[in-house]
Amino acid sequence: MLILAIDTALDHCAAAVLDTDVGEMRAHESQPMKRGHAEALMPMIARVVRQSGVSFVALDRIAVTTGPGSFTGLRVGLSAARGIALAAHKPVVGVTTLSAYAAPIVSEDSPHPVISAIDARHDQVYFQVVGGGGGELVAPQVAPIEDALAAAHLGAVHLVGNAAGLLAARWPADAEAPASVDMQAAPDIAWVAWLGAAADPERAPARPFYLRAPDVKLPADMLQAAAQTAAS
Repeated sequence: MLILAIDTALDHCAAAVLDTDVGEMRAHESQPMKRGHAEALMPMIARVVRQSGVSFVALDRIAVTTGPGSFTGLRVGLSAARGIALAAHKPVVGVTTLSAYAAPIVSEDSPHPVISAIDARHDQVYFQVVGGGGGELVAPQVAPIEDALAAAHLGAVHLVGNAAGLLAARWPADAEAPASVDMQAAPDIAWVAWLGAAADPERAPARPFYLRAPDVKLPADMLQAAAQTAAS
């Protein structure tokens, strides 16, 4: 299966083509950026697809991060994914940023829980807790940092995400066990691709996963630009 993965949810812009038949990335690119995703994404996708040696019509699926994350960044990635899917007549699936953060740790079959945490500002975080096998322990939510710290009772945990450091700095001194910390500005695009390959299109829609109300709308111009890129 050939998967085009797209991530613009946080302070990165990334795209990749995964070939699951051989178990490797054909091409990938990632750039740190706080803004400018709309201008950077479509040229990046075009480069990655060209470097992969496949065409848009040869793709089997498009995977895109759905959030939580930046409202502006999310609408850029989702519009691009939908436009390409429409033009190339391919299915598109959504992958949450929280699950993409946790995936590499879960893949190691660790016995310890994983807390994925994203900075939601104003002393809040988006977070989710999964067991070492990937089973959900605490559902995705946006909450005060203090609420996320309640997971300290789970014992030794892995903290991952761009807010992992925020949680680690306030981790209870009397916690049963210390937490391991993996600060990442954005999930690894390779794991977005692998999760997209494993996703059920009926259960993983490519729609925003905000966890709180957005104040923006998806732009029609991004949808049109993505369709034109896929059709060219």
